[in-house]
Amino acid sequence: MEPTYNPPEKWAWDEESGGKFASINRPTAGPTLEKGLPVGNHPFQLYSDATPNGVKVTILFEELLEAGVQDAEYDAWRIDISKGEQFGSGFVGVNPNSKIPALFDHSDHTVLRVFESGSILMHLAEKFSMFLPMSGTNRTEVLNWLMWQMGSAPFLGGGFGHFYAYAPEKYKYPINRYAMESKRQLDVLNRELEHKPFIAGEDFSIADIAIWPWYGQLCLGRLYQAAEFLDVESYSNVMKWAKKIDARPATLRGRMVNRAFGDPSLQLHERHSSSDFETQTQDKISINQNYQLQQKS
Repeated sequence: MEPTYNPPEKWAWDEESGGKFASINRPTAGPTLEKGLPVGNHPFQLYSDATPNGVKVTILFEELLEAGVQDAEYDAWRIDISKGEQFGSGFVGVNPNSKIPALFDHSDHTVLRVFESGSILMHLAEKFSMFLPMSGTNRTEVLNWLMWQMGSAPFLGGGFGHFYAYAPEKYKYPINRYAMESKRQLDVLNRELEHKPFIAGEDFSIADIAIWPWYGQLCLGRLYQAAEFLDVESYSNVMKWAKKIDARPATLRGRMVNRAFGDPSLQLHERHSSSDFETQTQDKISINQNYQLQQKS
């Protein structure tokens, strides 16, 4: 039988919680270190990491640029959340909640801070009048699904993902509880996608951009190594949708930005120009470094 926990009358933080990120988790807000943020030359300054929430925003930026919106040029600076860089004073200034992604918009007279991935998606979509209808029932449907993702993904990530992949010990009750909810959510998507190409209807939108990094990548085997456990292949409509979005060139580029794990050819730690995808991925940097060493020897 699994050990039980008798909560004290008043909870106190007296030990690390264990598991991944335990060394940086704490029950208080605010900065833990003085560290400013770099600023590049483009109108948009993104501070992020290549988690599903971060990938949402870089995919949208790349989709806008793919569509020819040159005013959407951006600098993407990596915030290494595994090292607690989200608790630096500069980052806390753009997002007091210390979560990536966060954005400074310098495109107008007043510098605007935008935080929470859903808010950033709406801000950019409205600014450029793309991937979100400006009015009417179609807009409402896109926002329905955007808010669905914002409310549902914590059960997939902080719930299932944590207890299945990151917790220091595996226990049957929380894994079963959140596996059941994750599968219910996949079934919601599967039923909706049976008769339409995208989640909000006929058109690709910020709803798809928000949902895909979580549920699409889960079905493609890129999240928590849980595809077989959750039997993702049984959600055939979600699988079809996931592969369709995965094939978009902007999706690939969006996945690469601020990424520091996996295949070096898919890692672009910082993004300051469209040419960086050809010259600044980690495989190219390693080749250049090796060449320079050979020249010196």
